[in-house]
Amino acid sequence: MADESGVRVSTERRGNATVVKPSGEIDISGSPVLREALRGAAAGGAPVVVVDLAGVSYMDSSGLATLVEAMKNANSRKARLVLCNMAERVRAVFEIAHLDRYFRIASSLEEALGG
Repeated sequence: MADESGVRVSTERRGNATVVKPSGEIDISGSPVLREALRGAAAGGAPVVVVDLAGVSYMDSSGLATLVEAMKNANSRKARLVLCNMAERVRAVFEIAHLDRYFRIASSLEEALGG
């Protein structure tokens, strides 16, 4: 799925996980596309949702808020949300906001799916 922001999000099922793969800049105009995909993944009932951020070049506070919302949703469903493949620029935003302490962050998709 994509919109005028240029953000694209694909999803796929991998075993017991749904993998959400956004690409582009997740900012105020792009975060609704990601939010919709994450809500769809949650509605699918997967016990694990992995957000593969390899294609994300930039994320602002609205992107962070979208992921916090998804984490709260996962926690309420007794599911896991795992982030992976963060670019340094994106990881820095998580570190500045101290959110790296609260999210499960894996270095690769394989690691995220395995644990």
